[in-house]
Amino acid sequence: MADENRIRSFKNKGKDTEEMRRRRIGQAVELRKAKKDDQLLKRRNISVASDEPASPLQENNQTSPATMKPEEIMFGMMNPDEAIQFQATQACRKILSRERTPPIDQMIRLGVVPRCVEFLGKSHNPPLQFEACWALTNIASGTSEQTAAVVQEGAIPKLQALLLSPRLDVCEQAVWALGNIAGDGPMTRDLVLAAGVLPNILRLIEPNTSVSLLRNAVWAISNLCRNKNPFPDFEAVRPALPTLAKLLSYQDRDVLADTCWALSYLTDGNNDKIQAVLDTGLINRLVELLDSPESLVLTPALRAVGNIVTGNDVQTDAVINAGALNVMTKLLQHYRLNIIKEAAWTISNVTAGNSEQIQKVLDAGIMPVLLHVLATGDFKSQKEAAWAVTNYTSGGSIQQLAKLVEYGAIKPMCNLLNSKDAKVVCVILDGLNNILSAAQKMGEAEKVGILIEECGGLDLIESLQSHDNEKVYEKALNIIENFFNEGQIDDLPTPATQDGQITFSNSISQMPTGGFTF
Repeated sequence: MADENRIRSFKNKGKDTEEMRRRRIGQAVELRKAKKDDQLLKRRNISVASDEPASPLQENNQTSPATMKPEEIMFGMMNPDEAIQFQATQACRKILSRERTPPIDQMIRLGVVPRCVEFLGKSHNPPLQFEACWALTNIASGTSEQTAAVVQEGAIPKLQALLLSPRLDVCEQAVWALGNIAGDGPMTRDLVLAAGVLPNILRLIEPNTSVSLLRNAVWAISNLCRNKNPFPDFEAVRPALPTLAKLLSYQDRDVLADTCWALSYLTDGNNDKIQAVLDTGLINRLVELLDSPESLVLTPALRAVGNIVTGNDVQTDAVINAGALNVMTKLLQHYRLNIIKEAAWTISNVTAGNSEQIQKVLDAGIMPVLLHVLATGDFKSQKEAAWAVTNYTSGGSIQQLAKLVEYGAIKPMCNLLNSKDAKVVCVILDGLNNILSAAQKMGEAEKVGILIEECGGLDLIESLQSHDNEKVYEKALNIIENFFNEGQIDDLPTPATQDGQITFSNSISQMPTGGFTF
């Protein structure tokens, strides 16, 4: 029975690669808990010095002080004279656009929100519409409660109507306001989607669209694709895919970044979603962006590629064939720790595949660099590297496992047995068990055992038999009972060493292809 369990563990009988691959839920949840996403959920439009409309995203530090007090602003907005309404609404916008501590709550309490929403409908007065829309944009850029104050006054349908405005400044500000509302969370995102806003935003994206409007539109689209628990209705956001595929060829950094973020959200799910993204033909361009010197673009591009390789073997092959593995060694040595971690996580999903895919990882020269991360990286990156190595040991051929040992995998694996993270310890124990099981098939378990013993691994495994975690205890006990019983290691002659590497008898080198040829 023990032999059968070891064989099942070694070749993952009864498990398919779908089960082996790790999406961004469960084990990989930490990857989504980065301190803060590089992408902003909400954006505030800061006033510029002049009274000319500021284009969205033009966040200038110079502020134009509002000369009216909040109470005066409210009286002005209530005045039936539209000239006075405009002056008061502009003052409202300015006070809400202060760079530091805008009095959002105070303005909400005074009752400016319903008045601004009302002004959105004054199609004969676009300047007033614009000022009201800008003020609402900045209120919606605040807390969830502040965003709710805008939504509850019925702003969404009126903002949607402004997407059809002949005035581009009004149109652009409406996009921005809707982007802030959608960025607040799944509930408001779904309200914006249900209003049918996405097709109107997509229509704004044309070859001659200004960079400013384009940046805003793509960012708003990404917020409509964003968030889980629940995910957005995929059929509601699917129409964005052809546009996003085209935008990957755009040269503006901000447009590229938000396009990649949108794709990272759309690929974060089941294989049908991943396939819908692949069907647009964007994979080659997406993989090209893994070579971007801009971390603003690289981060979401890698996130999207990493999500795609959580799919099936065919989907993973699409990423491999596009050349993604060729840049992984570079990404594993990136100056940003988060990039290293995501690259290792991506590789872990490739090594969870079949032996042909594992061979592609080997051929790309990734494993020595990955093992360096396993040995010296920060803990989160080590954790992902540990998964990558253990997945490799699960699906790799005996010859591929021999190569892994030859690269020196045993020592950094054993070093992580010291980890306080029981899950990591379990992953490493599974990997060591797989390597020992493969070696045993070739009658070489004792020699691999010596490698484990010489780097202190055996002592650590023995100590893990008294671990609090039941899974850790069981896995450690299994390895001791099956591979280190009755002092078999102590009875072995010490192997010869050459340049610090263990060398084995000639019988090893005479073994047929597929044997342990270290």
